[in-house]
Amino acid sequence: MFNTKLFEDGKKDNILIADTDIIFVADAFKEDYVGGAELTTQALIDSSPFTVKKIRSHQLTMELLEKGHKNYWVFGNYAGVDKNLIPTIMGNLDYSILEYDYKYCKYRSPQRHEEAEKTPCTCENDLYGKMIAAFMMSAKSLWWMSEAQQQIYFKKFPALSQVENHVLSSVFDDQFFITLKLLREKYKNHTRKGWVVLGSTSWVKGAGLAEQWCKDNGKEYEVVWGLEYGMLLEKLAQAEGFVYLPQGWDTCPRMVIEAKLLGCKLHLNEDVQHKDEEWFDTEDNLETESYLYAARDVFWKGIKHNMNYIPQLSGYTTTLDCNTHDYPWKECIKSLLGFCDEVVVVDGGSTDGTWEELKEWSDKEVRLVIHQEKRDWENKRFAVFDGAQKAYARSLCTREFCWQQDADEVVHENDYDKVLSLMRSFPRNTDILCLPVVEYWGKKGKVRVDVNPWKWRLSRNNEGITHGIPKALRNYDDDGTLFAKLGTDGCDYIHSDTGDVIPHANFYNNEAHEYRLRALGGDKQALEKYAEWFVRCAEMLPCVHHFSWFDLSRKIRTYRDYWSKHWQSLFDITQEDTAENNMFFQKPWSEVTENDIETLANKLQDEMGGWVFHDPVDFNKPTPYLVLDSEYPQVIKERLEHE
Repeated sequence: MFNTKLFEDGKKDNILIADTDIIFVADAFKEDYVGGAELTTQALIDSSPFTVKKIRSHQLTMELLEKGHKNYWVFGNYAGVDKNLIPTIMGNLDYSILEYDYKYCKYRSPQRHEEAEKTPCTCENDLYGKMIAAFMMSAKSLWWMSEAQQQIYFKKFPALSQVENHVLSSVFDDQFFITLKLLREKYKNHTRKGWVVLGSTSWVKGAGLAEQWCKDNGKEYEVVWGLEYGMLLEKLAQAEGFVYLPQGWDTCPRMVIEAKLLGCKLHLNEDVQHKDEEWFDTEDNLETESYLYAARDVFWKGIKHNMNYIPQLSGYTTTLDCNTHDYPWKECIKSLLGFCDEVVVVDGGSTDGTWEELKEWSDKEVRLVIHQEKRDWENKRFAVFDGAQKAYARSLCTREFCWQQDADEVVHENDYDKVLSLMRSFPRNTDILCLPVVEYWGKKGKVRVDVNPWKWRLSRNNEGITHGIPKALRNYDDDGTLFAKLGTDGCDYIHSDTGDVIPHANFYNNEAHEYRLRALGGDKQALEKYAEWFVRCAEMLPCVHHFSWFDLSRKIRTYRDYWSKHWQSLFDITQEDTAENNMFFQKPWSEVTENDIETLANKLQDEMGGWVFHDPVDFNKPTPYLVLDSEYPQVIKERLEHE
């Protein structure tokens, strides 16, 4: 039963709801009473992407409604709400309802009603029942525990079918799924014994019927009630079966689900309303688990939709003498401004006019936030600063999500809405998403196959996420100066405290990887399959168009003037200017002419589809490539036409 804490936890007037997004109202929460509804409510609250405030039904006042009129509200079991407040709620709040039982009935169970009053329940025709129906009709969405429950309501109140409806079922937290795996492993060789009966004192739960069934069928059994939750699961993991015979409709009893997933045989009656639903009525427990695991995401995606939730996005990039290197940095920032709420640019101390142009631009565009963080680019470890600059830019971002983009990358305007859609449905338990990269090779629009088609891109703006060299790949020279082992570009997403690489979610799968490798080996059918897969991904997901290798003569010069020094600095290696160390020309850079560069660039553009210059370029091994049937970003297209 409820403990006294429920009625002692503070005065109504002292409840603060400032800096809160979602307000949950319920008669009781998990800390008051560990019941099925309370556990489901807590699992939803724990998985919320928003800040949540709990208010107990009896605490609700007109003053709180006025303070929270801009918040989104979720009503669970609300029997304790002053019914005089319901018209105000209906007329002034945006809210959803989690319907755990049958609140149109004054007993919250038509069968209990009939048992108590010896007459069938007709509460749907009474003023109370009609008020509850009106309250539900005004909700943004209704969340049911079972399909049968929903259909009973629709039959009683047909107009409810016009509201946004979802069947949610009971909801479980991460700890439950972990415990499930641990108990299965612990008792995998255990001989199961005895049946479990829920010893609830509630008439509806039918404890006496369950006991009698065990006796009639010669089953050894144990009545459990008041056990700590972990102990209850432990008993179910060892039991032969679980019998549950409620005397009234029970919408989605979680103990039935727990028993099933822990391997118990089940004996149920028709009042267990979820028992015939497809996700439960299966021998495949993985199917049941998958359905239950997804329930939290389903709920919050629905609530985001009801709230007209628009997540905020910070884009960030870095610059350094971009005019000199002929990067499309202006196009990069323009595209970021097309879909970001703010764009942070950190300049490393440009001396070629890049910084001055950024300052002039930021004076006109309030969303463009610029900072200059000068570094000693003559330092022998200057390459490490690349990750440090990205980390600093990220630290200046203020919005809910972050989007990282290099100065030679552009997002097409057709993909702006895809970014917003992706943020709205950002997967739970994921901090970083990888997205497609369209990696151009030469001005003819070839798209490379010889490099991975993805990059870390969209992430939550969590303080623990930064850029740098992963802890496992860090080295220090005799002076104690940091450099990297092979395996990083120095800009990985890492945890700011531990230095560990942060896990990410990726659209790139094993099948696509196998097709790509086979295509690189000359398999034309595999290339076609890979192209089909990549085009589908490019249509569904926001892509970044990468122009690093677009102008090949520019790229060759940049290798000569910068990148060879960068990699030597990052990995603490020394390379003399020799023919053996020049993978482009097989002669020292000092002997390479401008004509050599233009000739090689044209040959690479015409005869190759890409090349990773870890080895000397070999024109006898032409690389495959794709040609996408989509236009370039308009700004780049205009740039090409001008050239």
